[in-house]
Order: sequence, then structure tokens, then C-alpha cells
Amino acid sequence: MLIHAVSPPAGASHTIPPIAPMEPHSFKVACSSCNLRELCMPLGLSQDELDRIDGLVEVRRKVKRGTPLFRNGDRFTSLYAIRIGFFKTCIASEDGRDQVTGFQMAGEVVGLDGIVTERHSCDAIALEDAEVCVMPFDRVEELSNQIHALQRHVHKIMSREIVREHGVMLLLGSMRAEERLAAFLLNLVQRLHARGFSQSELVLRMTREEIGSYLGLKLETVSRTFSKFVDEKIVAVKQRHVRIIDSDALRKIVNPQGYA
Repeated sequence: MLIHAVSPPAGASHTIPPIAPMEPHSFKVACSSCNLRELCMPLGLSQDELDRIDGLVEVRRKVKRGTPLFRNGDRFTSLYAIRIGFFKTCIASEDGRDQVTGFQMAGEVVGLDGIVTERHSCDAIALEDAEVCVMPFDRVEELSNQIHALQRHVHKIMSREIVREHGVMLLLGSMRAEERLAAFLLNLVQRLHARGFSQSELVLRMTREEIGSYLGLKLETVSRTFSKFVDEKIVAVKQRHVRIIDSDALRKIVNPQGYA
């Protein structure tokens, strides 16, 4: 179905650290020295290949909370690797409301929607102050033809998006509200854990209304389902901080046959 932050040092709190103050300018960066390299780049590259990929990222760009990285209809020129922060992608529904189509975090790439028509087909909005690495797509294509490991990595990213979309279709088409929210929480904590964070605690960067839009649920249903999980001592919730008390119970909700 359904990646924010640098892995915390040993003994440090798993609370997501605050974002540094925004700077008014973009700046150059080397991929080979980035602490998210293992998430964004293929493994096993030679030093020569690393040096060439270092030229792939044109700049890092800061995006303030609530502002778009790109809008539906904007000309497609680049892919964006999220270095810090959370984004949501959304499209305008027929009644004028935003329909959330996904949530993306550090280590993920956004902008793939623009490849086919050379225009973006959705909005990408920062849910908190964020920073992205700008990768001009013509340069991505050029290097992919020269470095096969990079080409395979780009294909994997595209394939992952296809698999994710299929997972969301299954989620919305056949799951009850409890199953949808349980799957969503398990997925989020799994993705954060891959970045060195706790397996049982997370801070929701999106609102309950945005969660409902993504899961195809009304705000009241999302709130009621969270309350049900709290009453059943599956999770503890304090504002946007969620602690998973019983992950097996969440998994059983999603896949009851596996716990029969």
C-alpha cells in the first residue's frame, strides 16, 4: 500500500527533531555525503559513478509548510527527492474539495506523475517545513543510460508507485474503516522505522481530515475509529502523537485470517 528524518544517534529520543529555520535561498549538495543516500540511491556504486551522480542534484530547495512544491498543470522538469519533511499529493475533486492521493516522507521521490504528459497531474503540498533535492529529469535520463544501477533504481521507484496505487485501490475497495486505519498506521510506523525511528510511536504530520480524504472516510469516522482503538487499548493518542500499544491487534484487524 502504501518514507522524515535522519536516523537518531544511539540513546537519543525517537521524537522527530524540529526543522531548522527556513533559508531564503537554494544551495548545491553532494549526494555521496547525504545521510539519506542509502534510501535514495542505488547501492554498490563505484567512486566514479558516485562522483557523476553528485552532479545529478541541481540544488536543494526549501518548501514552507502549506506551500506547493508543484501544482496540477505545472510544466514537468524535475523529480524531487524529499530530504526533510512530509508532503501530501492531492487533486481537486468535482465538488472543489482536495482529494488526498498520498503522503510522502524523506527518502521518497515525488514528481513522477509528470513524466507521461510533461505536466504535473496533482498538487504536492508541504505538511511541514521541508527540503527537497531537485533532480532535472533530462539529467536523470542521461545518467540512467550511462549507469545501469541508477537505471534499475529509477525503475524500482516507478514500480513501487504502481504497487502502492494498486494497494490503495484494494484498501478503498474492500476494507472496512477499522481495516483502513489500522493498515495506514502500520504502514506509517513501518516507513518511519526504516529511517531509524521507533516501531511503536509516531507523530502524525497530517490532519485527521486529510487521513480521511486519503482513506475514503469521513472525518467523523476517522475520529470514531481512533477512539475505538483507544478504548480497546490498541493505541494511545495525545493530539497528533500516536503510540501503538498492540501492533499484533492492528495486524489482526488488517489480516484476520493470518491470526486464525
